[in-house]
Formats: sequence, structure tokens, C-alpha cells
Amino acid sequence: MADDTAALFAANQRRLFKYFCRAVGETETARDLTQDVFVRVSKATIPAASDGEVRAWLFKIARNLAIDHNREHLRRPEPSVLTDEAVRAPSQDVDLAVNEALAALGDLDRDVFLMREVAGLGYEEIGRACGLTPDAVRSRIHRARLHLRGLLASPIAARRTIPMRQSGRQP
Repeated sequence: MADDTAALFAANQRRLFKYFCRAVGETETARDLTQDVFVRVSKATIPAASDGEVRAWLFKIARNLAIDHNREHLRRPEPSVLTDEAVRAPSQDVDLAVNEALAALGDLDRDVFLMREVAGLGYEEIGRACGLTPDAVRSRIHRARLHLRGLLASPIAARRTIPMRQSGRQP
């Protein structure tokens, strides 16, 4: 069983971490939640199923942890750190816009989108993790992409107007 958990960790840790980074927006919290998934897995019986079904099971656990974390965060918001707008790099502005756009999506649409685009899961796996049909997953991903495209058009256009730095090479 410990070997199974270690193999699952090796195969899925990176995907789960990337999912959590976007789902909760904080790297340290994403690391903690990724570990929490595997703590829960070590206490559970790993289903005897295909790799895709096991991955869907892992992401169902991850999704529930992210939902719990976000609910708790809403109940007890942490004080925000004041930042100097002039000091922030333009790439941070785009990253902030992406995080805000993701936060504007509904919980299920955001999770489905992140599982597909960040973690690279297939429609079947996402459907199992979220209790949806593959067609419903496709529809939600399409809707999320359209919504994000609309929200991010302006920040990305503004970023494109900033001149690129020269590499120092002479032509």
C-alpha cells in the first residue's frame, strides 16, 4: 500500500500542485494541500481501477480540499498585504488579472477548466472527479474559455503595448 501511495505521488504530485496553485492562488497553500491529498490517500484504500479512474479519484479529493480551503478563507479572510503599484512588474499585472478572472468563474467551471488546462486531465477523468458527463465537461470548459477570453482581453492588450526589453545582442 505504501508503494502504491508513493507511485501515485510520483505520478500525480506535479499535476495536483499546479491545480492547487491556480485553485487557491498561493504556492505554500498549494504545497500543503497537495500533501493533504496524499495523507488522505495513505489512509484510504486505493481503488482497483484504471489509471484514469484513479487520477479522477485523486482530483475529486483535491477538489474537495480546495473547496473546503476556499470556504474557510471566505469565513476568515487574511489581511491583505499592501503593495506599491509602481514596483509590480507588468507580468505580475497579467498574473493578477488571470487570478481575478479565474475567481470570477463559478466554482465548478473553474475546477473543470483548471483540471483540463492546468492539470491536463481528460474529459472522462474530469467528469468522474466532478460528477459530470464528458459532454457537460466540454460545455463547461468552452463556456469558461469564452468568459476568461472576455475578461482577459483588456489586460493582455495593455501588456502587449509595453515595449519588450532588448536582449543585449547586436544584429
